[in-house]
Formats: sequence, structure tokens, C-alpha cells
Amino acid sequence: MTEDNLSLTTEFILIGFTVYPELKTLLFLVFFTIYLITMVGNLGLVALIVTEHRLHTPMYIFLGNLALMDSCCSCAITPKMLQNFFSKDRMISLYECMAQFYFLCLAETADCFLLAAMAYDRYAAICKPLQYHTMMSKKLCIQMTTGAYIAGNLHSMIHIGFLFRLTFCRSHQINHFFCDVLPLYRLSCADPYINELMIFIFSGSVQVFSIIIVIISYLFILFTIFKMKSRKGKGKALSTCASHFVSVSIFYGSLLFVYIRPNSVNDKDKDIPLAIFYTLVIPLLNPFIYSLRNKEVINVMKKIMKKT
Repeated sequence: MTEDNLSLTTEFILIGFTVYPELKTLLFLVFFTIYLITMVGNLGLVALIVTEHRLHTPMYIFLGNLALMDSCCSCAITPKMLQNFFSKDRMISLYECMAQFYFLCLAETADCFLLAAMAYDRYAAICKPLQYHTMMSKKLCIQMTTGAYIAGNLHSMIHIGFLFRLTFCRSHQINHFFCDVLPLYRLSCADPYINELMIFIFSGSVQVFSIIIVIISYLFILFTIFKMKSRKGKGKALSTCASHFVSVSIFYGSLLFVYIRPNSVNDKDKDIPLAIFYTLVIPLLNPFIYSLRNKEVINVMKKIMKKT
């Protein structure tokens, strides 16, 4: 193997949004603004939950960890993407690729389980209010949160481990704004069938399991809401559930379509538009959907602002 071919196996070029050079400055400003709002919103929410004792309940523990993982996702993807808008070579090494995908996979997997835990917590609070503290104890909350992080780490390590069986001797250009595994599979000169199978089995299992919990929980919540006698209470509960469910649907829907759809490795045209949703849009929206519509969080924020 020549020196040039050897370099192609260890370094790649992220094409991303650089195919639109005339929009470079505009896109940079848009994504930089999204990144700033995402980080301030999510880390601000984490700080609020950590420092305010009255928010040390299962619902807010899950929400704080969701915000932390959304921050992790943004940190893994956006800085490199922003750098590439004004970089001449846009190079990323194979090990940087693996690190980027590791943290992305950790964040997205943990998010799946945390969203399922949050749905179950809301089911227990709305449908079984008298049994809530038994069904959702702090011990169970900590176990579920820890389980989400363990599952995220294991899931990431499995896919990173299987990447080591591949060699890359085709084009060194990755048609994406971050280093995802599917574009890497397309560049492999070894058959990535086993890697694709692992994605289908493990990612599919994580998503299907958590989606089932979310759907069942929300169905029970809806049945309980429709039994309410107060129209005002019913309307408010439906509005809150609808916004939560829309966010969850976009998140799971984009992940399922990218990783689990048939022939996902060969169908590269939809990678970037769908990835924008689960890597940029959802981390941006989650703090607003889950906290700014929440009276308890708003009251704590008002209290802090009065003190300052």
C-alpha cells in the first residue's frame, strides 16, 4: 500500500454544508446561534435543577440528565462543524471520528431511555397519583438514570469496537457535517454487513423498547385526561402532552429513519436533513418544551431573578 493510500485510511474530509459556499457566513451564524442557545438553555437548566432543592424530584432529575445529554450531543457535533465553515482542509482523523460518534451515540441512547423514564414518571404522576411515591421512588429514579448512562456507554462501545474491523480505501470524503458510522460504512473496502447488522439489532432494540414505553405511557395519560371533568384542566394537560409528544416523535422518527430503515447505508441523500433534527433541533427545543411551560421551573427562575 502506498503512502497516499495509507493516509486515506486514517483521515477524512467532512463535506457537510461546504457545498453551499455562498451561504457559508449565513449558515455559520445560524448554527452558532443555535449552539449558543442550546448550551445556555440546557446547562442553565442543569444548574437550576442542581442548585434548587425543590426541583430534586424524579421528573426534574430525568429532565436535568436529558439536558446534560443534549449538551453532550451539541458539544460532540457543533464545534467541529462550525470550524469547518472556515477551515481549508476540513480534515478529521479516524480516531477523532470514533470519539465524535462515541459521544453522539452515548447522548442519543441515553436520551432514548431518559425520555422513556420521563414518560413512565408522568404516567405514574397523572394516572396513579396516590401510588406515585411507591411507583417512582428516588432509588428507582437513580437506577433508571444510571441504567440510561450504562446503556449509552455500552451501545457506543459496541459500534466503535466493530469499526476496528473495517479498513477504508475508497474516497476519503464524508458527505456529512459530522462523523457518523453510516457514511464511514460507505467508504469501507471491507464488507460492512456485520456492522450494519449490529446497528439494526442494537439501535433497533433501544429505540423500539423505549418507543413502546413512551406510547403506552402516553396512551394511559390520554385516557386519564379525557376522564377529567374540568375543561380548563383537560385543555392544559392536552396542550402539555401534545408538545412533549411532538418533540419525542421528531426525535425517535428521525433516528428510526436514519439508522433502522431498509438500505439506510446506501441511501445517503437523507442523512444531513434528518441528522439536523436529532443533533441540533431537538437539543435546542427540549429546554423550552419541558421547562418553560412548567410553572415550578418558571417560579424558581422568577425567585432567582428577584434575588439578583
